[in-house]
Amino acid sequence: MRNLRLLKSLRCLKLQGPGTPQCFTVRTDTGTLLIASEYSVTELDTRAGQVVNEVSLTVERYLPEDGGGTVVGIQDLPDQESVCVATATGDVILYNLNTNQLECVGSVDSGLSAMSWSPDQELVTLTTGQDTIIMMTKNFEPITEVGIHQDDFGEGKFITVGWGKKETQFHGSEGKHAAQRKTIEVQPAMSWDDRRPRVTWRGDGQLFAVSSVCPLTGARKVRVWNRECVLQSTSETVNGLEQSLCWKPSGSLIAATQRHPNKHSVVFMEKNGLLHGDFTLPFGKERVKVKELLWNSDSTVLAVWLEDMTPGEGCQVNTYIQLWTVGNYHWYLKQNLYFGSDPQRAPAYVSWDPERPLRLHLVTRGWVSLNYDWGWSTDHSHGEDGHDNANVAVIDGDKLLVSTFRQCVVPPPMCAYDLQLPAPVNLVTFQRQRTNELAALTADGHISVYGQGTEKLSEPAAGLGGFRSVTHAPHLKTTYRVAVDQEEPLALRLLLWLREDVFLGVGACTDGPSQSKMLILGPSEAQGPQPTLEIRSHVEVEGHVISMCHSSKTGTVALQLEDGQIRKFLWDSLKPSVVEWQDSTGCRINFPDPCVQTALFTIEEEHLLGLTDRSHLFVGETEVASNVSSFVVYDDFLLLTTHSHTCRCFRLTTLTVKGLQVALAADGGQNQNDQNDETLRKIERGSRIVTVVPQDTRLILQMPRGNLETIRHRALVLAQLRKWLDSQRFREAFECMRKLRINLNLIYDHNPKVFLESVETFLRQLDSINHINLFLTELKEEDTTTTMYPCPVNTTGQSAPAACGKKVDIVCDALRCTMESMDQHKYCLSILTSHVKKTVPELEVALQKVHELRVNPPSAANAVSAEEALKYLLFLVNVNELYEHSLGTYDFDLVLMVAEKSQKDPKEYLPFLNMLKTLEPNYQRYSIDKHLKRYRKALHHLSKCGEEHFTEALNLVKDQRLYSEALGLYPTDSPQYKALSCAYAEYLVEQQQAEQAGLLLWRCGEATRALQAFVGSASWRNALCVAEQIPLPSDQLALLARDLAEKLIELRRYTEAALLLERYAKDCEEAISALITGAVWEEALRLVYLYNRHDIIETNFKPALLEACSSQTSYLEAQKAMFTRHKTRLSVVRELKEKARLELLDEDVPDCPEAELYSEASSVMTGSHAGSKYSHSNSRISSRSSKNRRKAERKKLSLKEGTPLEDMALLHALAEIIHSVDKMREEVHSLLKALVLFQFDGQAGRLQHAYGEALQMIEVALPEVWQEGLQQTQAPITGPNSTANSIMASFQQPRPSATQDSETPPTPKMRNGVKWKLSILK
Repeated sequence: MRNLRLLKSLRCLKLQGPGTPQCFTVRTDTGTLLIASEYSVTELDTRAGQVVNEVSLTVERYLPEDGGGTVVGIQDLPDQESVCVATATGDVILYNLNTNQLECVGSVDSGLSAMSWSPDQELVTLTTGQDTIIMMTKNFEPITEVGIHQDDFGEGKFITVGWGKKETQFHGSEGKHAAQRKTIEVQPAMSWDDRRPRVTWRGDGQLFAVSSVCPLTGARKVRVWNRECVLQSTSETVNGLEQSLCWKPSGSLIAATQRHPNKHSVVFMEKNGLLHGDFTLPFGKERVKVKELLWNSDSTVLAVWLEDMTPGEGCQVNTYIQLWTVGNYHWYLKQNLYFGSDPQRAPAYVSWDPERPLRLHLVTRGWVSLNYDWGWSTDHSHGEDGHDNANVAVIDGDKLLVSTFRQCVVPPPMCAYDLQLPAPVNLVTFQRQRTNELAALTADGHISVYGQGTEKLSEPAAGLGGFRSVTHAPHLKTTYRVAVDQEEPLALRLLLWLREDVFLGVGACTDGPSQSKMLILGPSEAQGPQPTLEIRSHVEVEGHVISMCHSSKTGTVALQLEDGQIRKFLWDSLKPSVVEWQDSTGCRINFPDPCVQTALFTIEEEHLLGLTDRSHLFVGETEVASNVSSFVVYDDFLLLTTHSHTCRCFRLTTLTVKGLQVALAADGGQNQNDQNDETLRKIERGSRIVTVVPQDTRLILQMPRGNLETIRHRALVLAQLRKWLDSQRFREAFECMRKLRINLNLIYDHNPKVFLESVETFLRQLDSINHINLFLTELKEEDTTTTMYPCPVNTTGQSAPAACGKKVDIVCDALRCTMESMDQHKYCLSILTSHVKKTVPELEVALQKVHELRVNPPSAANAVSAEEALKYLLFLVNVNELYEHSLGTYDFDLVLMVAEKSQKDPKEYLPFLNMLKTLEPNYQRYSIDKHLKRYRKALHHLSKCGEEHFTEALNLVKDQRLYSEALGLYPTDSPQYKALSCAYAEYLVEQQQAEQAGLLLWRCGEATRALQAFVGSASWRNALCVAEQIPLPSDQLALLARDLAEKLIELRRYTEAALLLERYAKDCEEAISALITGAVWEEALRLVYLYNRHDIIETNFKPALLEACSSQTSYLEAQKAMFTRHKTRLSVVRELKEKARLELLDEDVPDCPEAELYSEASSVMTGSHAGSKYSHSNSRISSRSSKNRRKAERKKLSLKEGTPLEDMALLHALAEIIHSVDKMREEVHSLLKALVLFQFDGQAGRLQHAYGEALQMIEVALPEVWQEGLQQTQAPITGPNSTANSIMASFQQPRPSATQDSETPPTPKMRNGVKWKLSILK
């Protein structure tokens, strides 16, 4: 679907040299032409338009001075900095380009007819006048000499496997007499054939072919030789084979020409000499002769150099050069260069550039050098509305093949319609306003304009086979003659049709070889026999303009020069001019390299986008990608294909140039793993963009072999869907989503508020029960705008739902209410769907509606019967589940209706239903609920069945533990309530909740059992209350108090135990002893003095006081020593880990779980390794008991040196020490006061000093142990001192998991506000 567009033409005039040019070669290092004539070799610089050097071939008599000599070949040899020239007299001359010296390196007495060098320039083949082939090395050392005409077929001779004689074979409709038919005589070569051999090499230099005239038959044959000059194969007999021969560089085919009785063809041969395909030249019989065939270096274009056979007026012949390309096995004539009948304007020699595949060189007989640079382009319409047909025009000689992709997609060479023109087409352009109209520039210098007529087109009738045309071909509106000097072919290039009467083009400037002329063309006002496009104004541009593009939104026309400079053409001003392209800051913007495809688009400001032939994509001077194969700008989208076989689509309104660069740099990286990345899509290898269908979702791609593929890129689809949903075109959106399998939740998620306000519009537009049901069944709680189809960054935020609650319930309720108000009979099935699809399915309601339909059948015409409704409901819900729910409605008619539709055997459910019908209603419902395992409802119904069923109810409560529900169903003064309370209390005692059990028993009058429960739970106050209520005798009450005191002492509740012993057991000595044991010094002294037991002070109090002081001091010393040891070890562990981490970054070793860099017992294992190790091992423990989990946690945080999480274990141990020491403030304060009271000032002072030192040591160490930013130690390392390897390694390290973060203890808080010191102690 691509055309060849002329990017640049370079014309050198007034370079008259001696004689007539015979052949030339391109000097690859300088780009100059080395032209050989019958007198000299001339080096011509086509860019400067001057002769660089010239050396005579007649001075040393290599050629005769009378001009009768012939140069049969010339070849540039860059490695030797020389040029090899072969003459017809047999001399092989080496021309040194540095010294301008000529050297004859060999001579053949019989003369030379051709010279051809291998592509690697290691070998040279010469054909002599004696019809031999001489092969030499690049140093002109002979290798071999063989005759051209060989009787043998060659080494590749076909093998006959012996299937019998030809006379015995089946001969089809012609019969056996065809076998005896004499062989037709071979036609000799054409009279105009120069009878010289033609030599051509394959691109890899392993084979070469020679076309020569056979001396026996007079016809041409092609023989293929290998690199050692050994014959490989000989072509089959081909009548009418002509002199031209050229081997395709890619190596697949050899091109030649053949004249048939009724046509003239270019034929292709394989290396075995057999024909393989052809195409017909667009000329009549015996009209033209083909002088040469030339493949370009990448085998994409075949140039055919032709000349008329019959002279015209003035006995002069016309000359043509045609450029052919192939696609999908069809050959297209892309360009036709017509040189007229002037002999001086006819090409003397034509050649492709060896390095630039699409550059064509030619020199005319009048010493005019012409260079043509071509580029590939897809000529498509530029409309962005729904009226544009997405036209793509393909040039094929004098036909334009137009495909309208909005209506149909047909593979080339087929098309929607073709336009026949009077001459071959060289250029086509579409109008920027009426985008379905096009103009074609033909080789004869005319522009034909095609457009749709204003009359109303009737619907085309069906043709043969019932096929109907889906599009109308435009008609020819007018043909303009272009009033531009056309002395040479293609004088006008890069044509743009901006308005009805305005064309822009580029013409050659005669003032200098490096200038272009911008032409503004318009219809001439002068009346003439033919409409004319005249030049209204022109602007000269310094440099060659190689591309021109126009923005239909801004009207800007951007030009690109051959060196990448960008210019803006102010064509619509009073005085057209060309200015430099500048950005918003006034800086000049140019492409770093020339681009073969350009387009204007807007990202924050207007930019020029360019793609080079090396796949580099530039936005102005910024390179954004280096692997782009094609692109197109549509609306505010940029679509491009890459060499990694992806199609990217970017919304330009949400990007910056830097953001586009970053997004394209991620191609083939992390974005490919994101399934919800709407910008990325995989495509077939080598696909290229053809066009986008405007206001649609289709993107047309062409495969390398030529066929087309239509894809729906997700970004385009979602953008179009959002437009439709914003404009409330729900039907179009729904059809598109259903066809392309887009999740229908997007209809609601795109804008919930608008959808809920437009539910009626949604229902009326869909107008299909099936479509509404499909929408309802796809509803999910997931918000697809944040998961599957995230919105572009800069789009407006989505509205919140109109009501709070779950999304599925909100949508179902809204649709159901609207459908019921519109027509509940019509939307019956959809209403049932809305009930079933709720998060908690309302199956009972749906079944009730079906039952109502059965009881009261509706009379409406569009109503649904109960049978249909039930059948549909069974489609949505499992029949067994529906049966259970129908049973839960207690409606046996409904149950039977569902059961009849199920696969259940009536013997299974009928006895059960009959049994239920015989039961009392409440017991019946209890039985149903119990069957359905709805135990709460069953208990509710059973409680209404009377006292005779209470035992059954009590068993149900115990089995299902429904104690709380059961207590609410019976009066508090009933025996059932008491029985339930006792049962509940027993359950609570089993659950270690004896105090609550005692409360239940106490309130229901079971005081004795309540007392036991309270005693068991150490609830001594409630126990004493119950004991007083019973009442208990005083001696039993004292025993009860002693029992309770023992339990409290075991629980370390010494003050409460002392209270019981003092007041209820009347034992002050035991009470004081309990207080001394609990270190409640002040309360113990109060009882001592209250009961006048001063003896206890000496016997118990003071010894306990001194013992407590000694134990506290020892405990503090131990804690201080442990704290210091742990802190020191923590510093060592951290230092080792930091050292290991830095070594890891320096070595640039990937941090992966499989890389066992360090031993598990080593203390230098990093935290990331440890986290990955334990995350794997603990996955096996997660399902075990809590005891095992706690054991695993303790094991993981082991203080053993070298464990992976030793630093975390040390932090936890230090935090525990700090909490235990800080918690001693009140206890130490009370002890100090008691010591001072009894004049133990020395012991008190030492204790106070020791505790103060411990607190101070902890406060000083806190900042060191809990360093600032401890939680961020795993952050990536960046900064000016970082290397690329260290940054990459830090990013590759696994981030700490949530489990590891939670294991790091927070910084302990010291209670410095609690006063504990005594100022009376020093």
